[in-house]
Amino acid sequence: MKNILVIGGSKGIGHEIVKSQLEKGNKCYNFSRTQCEINHVNLKQEVIDISKDELPPIEELDSIVYCPGSINLKPILQLKEEDFLNDFNINVMGAIKTIKSYLNIIKRGNDPSLLFFSTVAVKQGMPFHSSVSVAKGGVEGLTRSLAAELAPSIRVNCIAPTITRTDMAARILRNEKIEENIAQKHPNKKICEAKDISNMADFLISSKSNKITGQIMRVDGGMSSLKI
Repeated sequence: MKNILVIGGSKGIGHEIVKSQLEKGNKCYNFSRTQCEINHVNLKQEVIDISKDELPPIEELDSIVYCPGSINLKPILQLKEEDFLNDFNINVMGAIKTIKSYLNIIKRGNDPSLLFFSTVAVKQGMPFHSSVSVAKGGVEGLTRSLAAELAPSIRVNCIAPTITRTDMAARILRNEKIEENIAQKHPNKKICEAKDISNMADFLISSKSNKITGQIMRVDGGMSSLKI
């Protein structure tokens, strides 16, 4: 049994990761602003705002999955400097705070690994994505730097999804016509589901990926690499 910490595991992709890891028989910690609607003997939850609250001690830890993100899509002139700072704090500084809190613990883990989340918009420039792209670009830089610094003891990877059907994305995927238009922009012509992303997360924090580190895994239906 592995010990998995998920930051932001109450909804969306994080929720799917918690659910999947529990089904695999692992012990999960969910630290999030709201509680995950899962009751399980192997799930311990704390209501925490990563930007404000101290993180509680954990005695044993094998993997950390940092899920918090933001979708703040506006023209550059409508974005305030505070918007950039808020997105950076959520996506980058929260991850740094988490790693610094538990690095000495996870070093003793079983095939220890760190997993972060970026976005397809970092590799493929998209209008109105400047704030989130700046923040997630920082996440990708952090991934590669930590992978080098912590090798060979801790693996560090990142998933860069396209838009995924979650509560956070609901205001964008707000009707069937919009969903279809967005799906058609992807080579595989489909909207990504939270389970699609959690499947990759499961792989990257498992021993099946023990030779993979420093990678940005682009689960985006081919959007970032194919033009069809």
